[in-house]
Amino acid sequence: MDISVVVPLYDEIESLPELTSWISRVMDENRFTYEVILVDDGSSDGSWEMIRKLNKNNPFIKGIKFRRNYGKSAALNTGFDAVQGNVVITMDADLQDSPDEIPELYRRITEEQYDLVSGWKAKRHDPLSKTIPTKLFNAATRRMSGIHNLHDFNCGLKAYRKTVVKNIEVYGEMHRYIPVIAKWAGFVKIGEQVVEHRPRKYGKTKFGMSRFINGLLDLLSIFFVGKFGKRPMHFFGSMGVLSFFAGTVITIWMIVDKLHAIAKGEHYRDITEQPLFYIALVAVILGSQLFLTGFVAELVARSAPERNKYQIEETI
Repeated sequence: MDISVVVPLYDEIESLPELTSWISRVMDENRFTYEVILVDDGSSDGSWEMIRKLNKNNPFIKGIKFRRNYGKSAALNTGFDAVQGNVVITMDADLQDSPDEIPELYRRITEEQYDLVSGWKAKRHDPLSKTIPTKLFNAATRRMSGIHNLHDFNCGLKAYRKTVVKNIEVYGEMHRYIPVIAKWAGFVKIGEQVVEHRPRKYGKTKFGMSRFINGLLDLLSIFFVGKFGKRPMHFFGSMGVLSFFAGTVITIWMIVDKLHAIAKGEHYRDITEQPLFYIALVAVILGSQLFLTGFVAELVARSAPERNKYQIEETI
């Protein structure tokens, strides 16, 4: 099979007939073999009944229904488990992503050998209250992830080699960071394609401003797990040693300073009366706690079932 299209959706009954018809037309025009996997994330507006009707008219349209709303990451991860196509396309169900982009995305994966191609909605039909935070979010993600060639990490329209989606796990709200997750998994050939951003035709957006705060926290989480997930002692241990060392140096300096004052017969204050004493005390205690945290985290990491799970690209 050439292409699998994964579409996560929540209360998008009005757009589904038009979207699936559009996808099918593009596929037939380009003679692709394909499947469309619609993942219903607990819709309450009759979207699942619509998916049933669409499946009866077109067997290439398949559906997965959640019992309740789990979020976009869960829908994508479940769709990735089900795909069979050599190239996987993801897009939103609100008709803001154009299926006409699929042939070029497919070509770049198959001919240019990209692992992942992410869409970039260079011209957006969104208010400033959404576009400005998005720009800041993308700038922070580029800096922290090291993927400097992407302008829009959160674009729903993306293309992947099948190997990529079968070797990554998307959970929580990590769908915003799939390129970062793929990079940490060893899929480093990541490209970008300018795509059309269409105005929303039906319904209203399901995302609020809280997603930007959650997005920052998720970015910190994925950065830490990707860099230190298998060696947490390198992070906590090094921070603990530095803090403990700083506290020890301050303590020694205060003792030497007091002994020097006594030797010269000068006035001196008790060590416990000096603010530096409490700074040193906090630094030593914090350093000890960080070191012990790293030690415990290391024991947990060594007991994890995936501790020796590595991405193998090829064997002969």
